[in-house]
Amino acid sequence: MDGPRVVPARRHGRDWLHVRLPDGRDIAWYDREAARVTLLDAGREEEALAALGPYLTGPVAVGPPPVPTSADLVRLSLHPDDDLAPNRPGEALLLDLDRTPGPARRLRPDPRRAELAAQRTVGDALDAMDGAGWHALHSLPLPGGHRVHHLLIGPGGLYVLHVRSAHRQRATVAEPRVRIGRRPPEPVLHRVRADADRAAHALAAEVRPVLVLAGARRVTVAGAPRGVRILTDADVPGLARGGGVLKPADVEALYAAARDRRTWAGL
Repeated sequence: MDGPRVVPARRHGRDWLHVRLPDGRDIAWYDREAARVTLLDAGREEEALAALGPYLTGPVAVGPPPVPTSADLVRLSLHPDDDLAPNRPGEALLLDLDRTPGPARRLRPDPRRAELAAQRTVGDALDAMDGAGWHALHSLPLPGGHRVHHLLIGPGGLYVLHVRSAHRQRATVAEPRVRIGRRPPEPVLHRVRADADRAAHALAAEVRPVLVLAGARRVTVAGAPRGVRILTDADVPGLARGGGVLKPADVEALYAAARDRRTWAGL
């Protein structure tokens, strides 16, 4: 084949189509979600669009690569070991299960697996907000071995989400304790507020605490907990409806800082 060909790729959780010459050079790429064709060689615009023609759906923007923002430059300067963006939901639990998987046969299911499933469910819901101007980070490590389950940054502000598995169980919230099913009540709300306070200190911004009771059959709240939102996993997408708190440039700057491991190291 003498002309350019289209090569699919996946970057940052999104599908892209690269337009590639026979010698291996890219002359353009198409971001389906953004409906944008980025040209690396302006003189080959017609060739690139002709190759992408069968894949284009609806109107698309065409132009050169955008000028990197200050947040982009920070991201590009991060050493891979310091970049927390690749962390998976439940990363700490995954590592723990790899180290100590437990006996092959046990009378009761390993509770760590239920918590991992809950964090993954919430993480998937948060990652789905990416196209709406929001960014999510997962399993952020803090000094002392503690982890923030999820951090959400977007137009509506910053949220720290602490997740507990309540699969098909009733949950009762009575400041500061949370009872799930027949388990003893735990002072979970102290932990949720502490996570938000540490994140606020690290990022020098207001961070709102959220407790997510994943899979709960029913949630009873005895009095409004001080400053903590109580949600189920089905409620999480509603966080994206908020806006008017942060400008896009502020969102990107906070995301760049939050994904840097060094931001959290001094807490």
